[in-house]
Formats: sequence, structure tokens, C-alpha cells
Amino acid sequence: MLKFSALLTLTAALSSATTNVVILGTGTPRADPDRSGPAVAIIYNGKSYLFDAGPGIVRRASAASTQLHIDALQMPNLQRVFLTHLHSDHTLGLPDLIFSPWVLHRTQPLTVYGPKGTKAMVDHIEAAWRPDIDIRTHGLEHGNTTGYKANVHEINGPGVIFRDNGLEITAILVHHGTWSQAFGYLIKTPDRTIAISGDCSPSTAFIKASNGVDVLLHEVYSMSELKVKRADWPQYLFQFHTSTEELSRIAEQTQPKLLVLYHQLMNGLTDNQLLSEIKAPGTKVVSAHDLDVY
Repeated sequence: MLKFSALLTLTAALSSATTNVVILGTGTPRADPDRSGPAVAIIYNGKSYLFDAGPGIVRRASAASTQLHIDALQMPNLQRVFLTHLHSDHTLGLPDLIFSPWVLHRTQPLTVYGPKGTKAMVDHIEAAWRPDIDIRTHGLEHGNTTGYKANVHEINGPGVIFRDNGLEITAILVHHGTWSQAFGYLIKTPDRTIAISGDCSPSTAFIKASNGVDVLLHEVYSMSELKVKRADWPQYLFQFHTSTEELSRIAEQTQPKLLVLYHQLMNGLTDNQLLSEIKAPGTKVVSAHDLDVY
């Protein structure tokens, strides 16, 4: 639980800015109980825009709504999500995001944006939970017949994909190993610009789009990960992810006002040890934890 003084500071910060970033999960496939799977919420004008749906997203959203008093993350308000790619650690929370808020009185279908293959994934999820849907809607719960549905928009390529009352979201094609499609996102509102990398190795288009943003959220791995005793691990890292050395160069090129490390592969390091590997003069750098707000 937050201390009262910290809660007052956070409440003031949330009320003084139109757009905020709430970290709902910073984890990786490693089963760290303190880090839920990757998920980020952008809060703008009282609405939440979720990016990725790692395991634990719904309970972290609930914690943010109750502990941090962020109404946009109450269950009925979890209405839209943008997936960076379809790796399991970024999508295992999707069934939870589809069904749990519905059980807790969401009546609007979930809007889902994602790469090709997203519709098939969502269709299979609904099929897998069909007995549950039938019992909840036709049984004694008398559940509504709309809130479990999902409207899927598959992203064909890079460009602006979403606008909502001053908010604009651009999908940016990034390189993530052998995935045919993976996206980063650039979010623009009247008061802030935010870039979210998703999973990627250094990607020219994303670096260009991130130039001078207010907040750059970027995945990262520590150079100590190269010492992991597995023959193909370094090659995997080079193709799928971004090292602290590479991210230092990206920060130097883009000069974000704030660089937020998330989805951190740290090989047992502390946050301070990870941060010591980032050389980004002129940029504030933080290593995110679940429920941090920026």
C-alpha cells in the first residue's frame, strides 16, 4: 500500500496533467511474482488505452483503480487494447481482459487492435470459453450479452490507426526476430508524446518516430544476459531485443525527456545496476516497476 504522503503527491500529479502513463506490468516470461506481464495504460481525458495484455493485467488495473484512484482503470472502463505482437507473454492476459471486466459489469465489447493473427486468436479464445459464456448469460447470473465480445482491428501496416478526441495512435513496424509483424506505438495527445517499443531489436522507423518524445518506454536487456550459459541465447537477444548499450545510443539519438525501461531482462541485477549500464546524458532514465505512474 502507498504511504499517505506518496498518495497525495501522486493524486496531485494525476490531476495536474491530462495524459499519464501507468505501468501495469514490467515482467518477462520469467515468473517474477513482483512483475506482472508487460502492459501499459495511457490515461487521457478520463479514458484508458491499454498496450499489450501480459498475465496479471486485470488485477494490476484493479490495483491502480483502487490504490491510485485511477477511475479510468475500473473494470467497466477497460474497453480498448493495442497489442504490439502475439508472443504469449504479451497476450496471456487477453482472455482475462475479455471476460473478467464483463463479469464485473462491463457492457461494451472490448476493442482490440493488433497484428495479423489477432482475430484468429480472439476467435479461438471466445470459442474456448463458450460454455462459460452460455452459463453466465443464460443461467442465474443473467449476464449481459455484449460485454464479453471483442471487436478486432488487424493492422495491415504502419501509420495512424486510431484517433479519439485529440488522441492519436500511430503503429510503427519494428523488428522482433522472426515475427512477420510486430509494432511499436507513438501516442500523441495535446500535452504529451509517448513512444512504446513493445519487443524489438533497434528499429530505424521506431527510433525516428521517438525523436524528442516526452516519454520513451523501451524494452531492454542487461549486457550480463550475454553471460547466460546457453549457446543460442546471444543470437536470440541480438535478433529479438535491445541491449543497454544499444538503448544508450537510441537515447542519445532521440533525446527523450524521460526514458522508462520496462520488460527488463536483468539476469538478477538490481535496478541501479541496470541503470548504470545506460549512458544517456541529458535524459532522465528510470527502471519501471508495476504501478509506477509517469
